[in-house]
Amino acid sequence: MPKVSSVIVPYAAYLRVYEPLAAFPEEERGHWTRYARRADLPTYQDELRRSLADLLPVPPVPVPVHESADAFVTEVDGVVCVCPWRTRLRGWQALEELPEDFPGPVLDALLPPVVRRQSAQDYERWLRRNPDARPWIRTATWQVPINWFVLVSDAEREYEKAGDGEGATAPVLRYRTPMVQARRRVARGLRALREAMDEGPLIDGLVDVGRWLEEFHPRSLVELDYGGLVHAVPSGELEDDHSAADVAEGIEALRHGDGAAAGAAYGRLVERWRAVRDRRSAN
Repeated sequence: MPKVSSVIVPYAAYLRVYEPLAAFPEEERGHWTRYARRADLPTYQDELRRSLADLLPVPPVPVPVHESADAFVTEVDGVVCVCPWRTRLRGWQALEELPEDFPGPVLDALLPPVVRRQSAQDYERWLRRNPDARPWIRTATWQVPINWFVLVSDAEREYEKAGDGEGATAPVLRYRTPMVQARRRVARGLRALREAMDEGPLIDGLVDVGRWLEEFHPRSLVELDYGGLVHAVPSGELEDDHSAADVAEGIEALRHGDGAAAGAAYGRLVERWRAVRDRRSAN
């Protein structure tokens, strides 16, 4: 469980894939094998703090000059699995999405156009040399996309309350599921959605995340982590958050043609996550 420090960086949730060491090329496998033995493995907050520090210089550094050599590490049935950060790649991808989140004048104040243009050119050159590159981590701010919940079940939910006193810890809410199970749920979810409705953002999002999962080793682990988003949700609401169960109930209702039950489940999700997103603009 992450410790609460004087510098907490909210409010992002994460979808991560941990691959077994066997999935990596030999040279990279050696690096991750040595890395996994470290006693001081960093957290997602460490990565975010480093990224924020890069924005302080003038001009800011929106994307690291070099790719990160860090990763998250876990063990699955005795097999070491790693989730490389790939901070540089994810930074480039995030820059492409910024215009959707900020008005032009605000974006220019945050990151001058010349800085964004240079980063975009660097990404284009790098992508020509690495056309098959993909991140192991997806990030969403102020929400957990509904299609992410399709990958997991309520039985896989792991919740730990915040600790008190000296060395207090932040709450944790996450789901972990085998890759084969996540892919199976995507296929079932898509079948139910396509039989019940026309193409739209929900189906498009699930298709996209399904294609992303296909890029990884079949014995990987998929993790949906509320990350810093736990700081945007009151503890009582966080403890009662069973969004994966609502999504599963809605899909099952669609499969049986019960539009009313599906609408009720969707309504609970909308209400819960609208309350979180509204905090984004609160003083």
